[in-house]
Amino acid sequence: METVKWIGRLVGVVILAVLLTACGATGPAPMRQLVEQAIALELGQTQQELGKQLRLGAPPKSVDIDRVSITEQTPLLIDELQAFRVRGTYDVTVQRQQRRVTQSQNPFEVYLQRQKENKTWRLARLQTDEAGKPVWITQRVPQPDG
Repeated sequence: METVKWIGRLVGVVILAVLLTACGATGPAPMRQLVEQAIALELGQTQQELGKQLRLGAPPKSVDIDRVSITEQTPLLIDELQAFRVRGTYDVTVQRQQRRVTQSQNPFEVYLQRQKENKTWRLARLQTDEAGKPVWITQRVPQPDG
């Protein structure tokens, strides 16, 4: 029985060491506020595109992202820079001219790329170029207030 406990502790220490090494190698993951900004940026652009295609007229007066819950952050490289695939859920409230609509527990998946100087992040989207090759398109995420 002592051997089983000892092996269990050893496995736990090895797992902890691997996790700590992985965290140190990749640096800190994006904060919740930054993820919220990225969701708002992506959602705003999607609404703009849909509005044009469907001829919806005036855009919403406001779009509020709330209750962002991050369930997974996976480190990866995008164009040789540190990045994270972030998944979770969020609530959104859209204010139109005479109507306010709230949707809860919307799933999201965003890719965030840290820039070389480690001061800014970019929202990354995988698209295909003219030749059909996958290519990452990125744009700067506005810094969260505060």
